[in-house]
Amino acid sequence: MEEIDFTSDAFDDIVAKDSRYDARAYALLIDVVRRRKEEDFDLLEEFRETALDQYGPLAYTVLAEWGVTCTEDIGEMMFNLAEAHRVEREEGDTPESFVGGYDFKEAFLGPYEI
Repeated sequence: MEEIDFTSDAFDDIVAKDSRYDARAYALLIDVVRRRKEEDFDLLEEFRETALDQYGPLAYTVLAEWGVTCTEDIGEMMFNLAEAHRVEREEGDTPESFVGGYDFKEAFLGPYEI
């Protein structure tokens, strides 16, 4: 998997409106969205896999540092990206669509537990 280009978009406009999430979290998420290849694309699962591929056992720590600590945060960021015209909002998507997708600790730390 190729490295994410964090310099392609600074997301300054989005971060100015909602500073809960680091611009690098938006770069990671937009990278996931752009790699979409299938109709039955599971954004949350692709986000998890990409973060694990990029950061391995540090994924949980990196994401928490960027303000992303649950699947609801991914949803909030998606709506921020849509509002800023970086992605199109999927019909039927609501903030509730992202509630309880998976437990972050289990998803990002579980693969590395001994």
